[in-house]
Amino acid sequence: MKDLLLCVDIGNTNIVLGAYRGGQLQFLSRITSDTRRTGDQYAVELLSILLLYKVQPESFEGAVVSSVVPGITPSVCHAIKKVLSVQPLQLTPGLKTGLNIKIDNPAETGSDLVAAAVAAKAKYPLPIIIIDMGTATTMTVVDENGDFVGGAIMPGLRVSLDALVGSASLLTGIALAPPKRAIGRNTADCMRSGAIYGSAGMIDSLCERFQKELGAPATVVGTGGLCPFIAPYCSTEMVIDELLLVEGLRLIYERNR
Repeated sequence: MKDLLLCVDIGNTNIVLGAYRGGQLQFLSRITSDTRRTGDQYAVELLSILLLYKVQPESFEGAVVSSVVPGITPSVCHAIKKVLSVQPLQLTPGLKTGLNIKIDNPAETGSDLVAAAVAAKAKYPLPIIIIDMGTATTMTVVDENGDFVGGAIMPGLRVSLDALVGSASLLTGIALAPPKRAIGRNTADCMRSGAIYGSAGMIDSLCERFQKELGAPATVVGTGGLCPFIAPYCSTEMVIDELLLVEGLRLIYERNR
């Protein structure tokens, strides 16, 4: 029976795959984004994931893809067509999303931001601040009317650490672990404090500024692969929703069937 939908979010670091049946998530998986992989290599990865979760390829009625890595998109779409025998719907400008994008150039809005905003608008009270903590830390604002009105983009936690280590001769890489205290007593703890408490403080400050500009308290929603490392140290009250992007893709697919 063809009753499954595959939702695929292609990010700079990971590709997130979520399978839905009747609005219920069946599995969620991640693979590494790699521009060197061919479509057939991604097909092997996809087949392996389906085998892992005991899902038959012929069970899928459709697929939807968002991507911020144009160099990978054709290979992933090739893999989906080869394995599932369906033509994936790509989240591009012109699709029905139910989201009014009020920025200077709506066409330049990242498809991941659109998907997250669509899901957040459907699930949470307005206005909403969405924080996606991944390769970049993005903050998106949906106002009290449900309109996408802008946000902010910053280097992500790992990007910042890699840049610091790469530019400072005496500093070496560290594992992402909770800092013991804000005042570090050795180089590694100082770096952890700066990275994690610094990221949390940046998010708190921007949330405060955004809410002042909105003129009202906002629902703050956190998502993304690095959210578990940062969100616990934010003072801003935050809902954690790891399914936000794939939920948004599911909703957009349903609106464009």
